[in-house]
Amino acid sequence: MAGSQTGAAARMTAAATTFLAALSAEQRAAATAPFDTGDHRDWTYLPGSRPGLPLADMDDAQQGLAMELLATGLSAAGTDRAGAIMALDAVLRELEREAGVSNWERRDAKRYWFRVLGDPGGDAPWAWRVNGHHLAVHLTVVGDRVAGTPQFFGANPALVPSGPHAGLRTLPESEDLARVLLGSLDADRRAVAIVDPIAPGDILTRHDPVADIGRVPRGLAYADMTEPQQGHLTTLLRHYLDRLTPEVAEESWQELVVAGLEQVTFCWAGSEQRGLGHYYALTAPPFLLEYDNTQNDNNHIHTVWRDLRHDWGEDLLAAHYARQH
Repeated sequence: MAGSQTGAAARMTAAATTFLAALSAEQRAAATAPFDTGDHRDWTYLPGSRPGLPLADMDDAQQGLAMELLATGLSAAGTDRAGAIMALDAVLRELEREAGVSNWERRDAKRYWFRVLGDPGGDAPWAWRVNGHHLAVHLTVVGDRVAGTPQFFGANPALVPSGPHAGLRTLPESEDLARVLLGSLDADRRAVAIVDPIAPGDILTRHDPVADIGRVPRGLAYADMTEPQQGHLTTLLRHYLDRLTPEVAEESWQELVVAGLEQVTFCWAGSEQRGLGHYYALTAPPFLLEYDNTQNDNNHIHTVWRDLRHDWGEDLLAAHYARQH
C-alpha cells in the first residue's frame, strides 16, 4: 500500500506528489504519463528535447520542488554531481559560443526534463525520471522497493580549459579512482586488464533500452587481484553505487556481495596516459559499469550503470505482477 511506504519509496512518493500538486493543469499534463506508456524505456544522454516538463518551463518554486524530488533518488554526493552536470551545460554553452560552434544555444542548464509515470499516490507501481544532456536518472517504485537503473552521468568538458571556470572537473573520481586501480596492478595483471590499446569511441552499450552486456570485455577478475587491488576495485564500484540514495545503494551493494565479488571484472582500453583516450568497465553480468573519455580531444566523459535485473525495475515488477495472479 502506498500509504504504508517507508524509507526511500515514501520520500519519493511524498516529493513527487508535492511536485505535481504545485503544477498547473497544462504543466501536469506535460510532466506525467501512464506507467505503461510506450516510450517508458526510451532514453538518451545526447542533447535534445525529452518527454516531460523542463526546468525552463517551471517557476522558481516549482524548480525547487523538482530538485527536491531529484534529491530523494540520489545521495547527497549524487545530487551534488547531478547539479554540477546541469550547471556544466551553461559553461559549455559559453565555450561553444565563444568558439563559434553552431547550435551552441541548445546548451542550457534548465533543459532538463522531469517526468512522473503512473500515480505516486496509488498502490500500483510508478516511476519517475530526470533526463537531459549527460544526465539520466530513472527510479522505479514498487511498494517499498526501489530500482535505480539505468543511470547515466557525463561531463563535457571533463576539464574546463578556459574562462572563469578553468580547471573545473565535474566527474573527477570516475577517472581518478580507476587510475588508482590500474596503477596498482603489476605487469602480469595489467596485461590481463588492458584489453585493447585503442579505446572505443563511446560506452559500448550506448543508450539502448536493454543493454547488451556481452559486448563489454571481461578483463581481470576480482578473484585474481591482491587484497589491496581488490580494495581499489571496491572503492571504484562503490563510487558509482553511492550516487543513489543510500538505502538503494546499499541494497545493490549487498546483492553483489551475496552473488560473490570474485566474479566482478575490470577491463581497461586505450592509453594509460592522462589526456589521451581511455575507457574502462566493471562487469558482473548482469551488472555493468562503463566509463569512456575519448570525444572532444579526450575531454568528454560518459559513465553508465546498467543492471539487466533491475533496469526499469524489471525484477520488482515481475515479482509484483506474479503476486497479482
